[in-house]
Amino acid sequence: MRRAMLFYNPHSGQRRANLGVIVAEVAALLREAGVEASVSETSSAAEVGQQARDAVEQGFDTIFACGGDGTIQDVAQGLIGTTAALAVIPLGTANVLAHDLGIPGDALVAARAALQAVPLRVNVGQIECRNGEGNIVTRYFLSVAGAGQDGYLFQRLGTGDKRTFGIAAYLLKALQVWLTHRPEWFSASVSTGPPEQVTQLLAVRLENFGNVLRNLATGASLLQEDFRVVLFKSSSRWRYLLFVLRGVLGAHWAVPGVVLRRASRITCTSSASGNPVFAEADGELLGVLPAEISIVPDALTLLVPK
Repeated sequence: MRRAMLFYNPHSGQRRANLGVIVAEVAALLREAGVEASVSETSSAAEVGQQARDAVEQGFDTIFACGGDGTIQDVAQGLIGTTAALAVIPLGTANVLAHDLGIPGDALVAARAALQAVPLRVNVGQIECRNGEGNIVTRYFLSVAGAGQDGYLFQRLGTGDKRTFGIAAYLLKALQVWLTHRPEWFSASVSTGPPEQVTQLLAVRLENFGNVLRNLATGASLLQEDFRVVLFKSSSRWRYLLFVLRGVLGAHWAVPGVVLRRASRITCTSSASGNPVFAEADGELLGVLPAEISIVPDALTLLVPK
């Protein structure tokens, strides 16, 4: 690490009032270690990827994403296919990627860990779907992409709620969706298999999501070349609840109607009812089905604690 650019979202997480101060302290720590460190606020989510790519073209070899999972994913969009390393200072609500990589929650401790970290080249996921205007949108993701109930959850979850109430906002909205929303059936083809009727699909890349949900899909890992795919072949809210409890407890029991597979490509098509089925990636609502989910090999370098 010789030249580092630190991007931060001033509206990220619940510590936003002090975010600029925290990032300035991280930059000072890096400079004390001999790193040329610069700091920049992120623009709109649509422009962050280009900001990161511009920084790489200016000679920065390490790009720090200082914020939550949304900020990390926005920054990562501009680093796919480059040789620059992505480092993480977790300052958001869930900090899912940081939990999986073992990055400390304290910003200065995380910065010291980044100075001693090792580069890990990983595959990433890619999802294509249609936004509200009917245009095709493409998004790279590191953690999970999904369609069905989770997409509906993030469609209902306001950004302001996440900033104000943190992880509690996710839990309360998830409970409301579980109680009131009837899942839509849609079609999913996993790899070269035939179409299957499901109410939820998850393409998972991480093992440990931290916080309340410790395990989402047993066998998922950034070290794997493909996804761990979770297929819900049931509309029973009790089976959904059982699956969530399985993840909270870190258990490995089988849930009736829930199937786990491995795949590098998934195709999802709209529901027979004609009602929209929402798609999300890393906790950000993207649009509606149809959607294509695939693996992009040798895509990104992450700085991982030893």
